[in-house]
Amino acid sequence: MRNEILNKLERLQEYVKILNSYKQHTIQDINEDLTLRGAIERYLEVSLECVLDIGEMIISSQGLRKPETYKEVIEILGEEGILPEGFTERFAEAAKFRNILVHMYAEVDVEMVYEILQNNLGDFDEFAKYIARHLEKKIKPSASLAWAMLDCP
Repeated sequence: MRNEILNKLERLQEYVKILNSYKQHTIQDINEDLTLRGAIERYLEVSLECVLDIGEMIISSQGLRKPETYKEVIEILGEEGILPEGFTERFAEAAKFRNILVHMYAEVDVEMVYEILQNNLGDFDEFAKYIARHLEKKIKPSASLAWAMLDCP
């Protein structure tokens, strides 16, 4: 499990870096350029998938209650103290956005995508920091965890 989580954290870092490179674009750019919009939506989707996969791995490995929804994955991590309460409440909404991206892609609000791109990418780094701290308590830290603990606010 440890190596799988570390690999997911590394992928998450790569995806967020790519998403950050798209911040320079205006909402008009994203609205008019379907390729750009699709790329941003896809990198948001795979970033959220990494988050949920990590959460599910921790829940399973620790024998925690089984989540019924993706939102509950984040909520369970909060209940267990892996994620702090305020962050849990805010970030649980991201799981709902994942469902919109995957199942209702024709209805994705460009303004919401732009808002997340401009103002919420740091949540992924914050999530990685909390997961790294949790892993540090459970296992001996490795160099792979350093980015999550040092590069994040």
